[in-house]
Amino acid sequence: MINLKHPLVRLGKAIAWERFDQAFGGFYRPIGRPAKPTRLMVGLHYLKHVHDLSDEETVERWVENPYWQYFCGFEFFQHEMPIDASTMTRWRKRIGPEGLAEMLKASVDAALDTGTAKPGSLERITVDTTVQPKAIAYPTDGRLYLKAILSLVRQAKRFAIPLRQSHTRLAKAAAVRVGRYAHARQFRRMRRELKKLRTYLGRVFRDICRKIAGNTELENRFASLLGLVERLLAQKPKDKMKLYSLHAPEVVCIAKGKARTPYEFGAKVGIATTNREGLVVAAMAFEGNPYDGHTLDRTVSQATKIGGVDPERIYVDKGFRGHDYRGDATVVIAGQKRGLTATMRRELKRRSAIEATIGHMKTDGRLDRNYLLGHTGDAANALLVAAAHNLRLILRLLAVWRACILVVITSLTAKTDTSLPFNNRQTSIA
Repeated sequence: MINLKHPLVRLGKAIAWERFDQAFGGFYRPIGRPAKPTRLMVGLHYLKHVHDLSDEETVERWVENPYWQYFCGFEFFQHEMPIDASTMTRWRKRIGPEGLAEMLKASVDAALDTGTAKPGSLERITVDTTVQPKAIAYPTDGRLYLKAILSLVRQAKRFAIPLRQSHTRLAKAAAVRVGRYAHARQFRRMRRELKKLRTYLGRVFRDICRKIAGNTELENRFASLLGLVERLLAQKPKDKMKLYSLHAPEVVCIAKGKARTPYEFGAKVGIATTNREGLVVAAMAFEGNPYDGHTLDRTVSQATKIGGVDPERIYVDKGFRGHDYRGDATVVIAGQKRGLTATMRRELKRRSAIEATIGHMKTDGRLDRNYLLGHTGDAANALLVAAAHNLRLILRLLAVWRACILVVITSLTAKTDTSLPFNNRQTSIA
């Protein structure tokens, strides 16, 4: 039913699937409902990020594609969905970033086995940082105040807590006026409406605190939300670690200096690739907004662990001056002139190739918008995107090999077919 020379079939044979049973076996218990095959879950996550799909789209397309089913370990065509889409979410939480790092390591090993990258390339890596934007709306004070009020009122209704006044109608009207005044550049009126919204939020916040005081159960229920609201009320315009989203409080504002996006809201991610092929050997998400140079040591440590080789040379841009790396490798900074050999100068010219790699991870993968929750979701998404990028490199190479073999076979067949006239032989070769 399928072509066994298809790149996805050959990729499935190049991956050592047994390693995942050994690595993830400790996350399962022998009692309860039987778990889904590990190869199925790993294969679905690979396919999801290779083709930039959601969990639901991945499961739906899996039923229609026999190559996907073979890649996930099935020998006979299946007519029903293998799992519910929510199972992929629970599996990611169970495995965690430590387990997903094994998937990135497996993609690196598969690249070495197929010849996509050479073992010596792991000794020369390029490191850079980028922003992994979170799935949040552009944060404004008016929207944050309104959302906090609605969240508090909804939570109070859920637990039957009577409020003196909900302020929802007034808050919605004030939020609309904030947007209108800002658009008309009437900032004094805008600030007046923002002050009203902040007052409404403070009233609801204090009212709920009075009503639940002394009730341990309700205090535990409201602790997270009230903590975020208190943080929102206390923050000032010039504060560093501000709250930009209630559902993703870990988001930080990172200034990139780009004309189209001066600021990006998400998490900083350190990326390490081989200098020659652009194979991703590390993808680490960082909490907060650390200086680029202070991320180098941890990124290189992950690259060493995944690649299994200590790098000899590390190429970085000028943003890594004053870095925290204390290993034995030589760190070469862009623009450096002294102490460089001809080979190092040639490799330094390829440092900027990591920018294109990051661009492909954002446009072809899911690095441009992260929908996973919390710091754990930031780390998990970065690792899966990196693994998927490596698999795309392998699939592209396997497809080129297949095309070259077909051209050679066609040429040999046409040359040996002497029964055809010369003109027909030229046509068959074409």
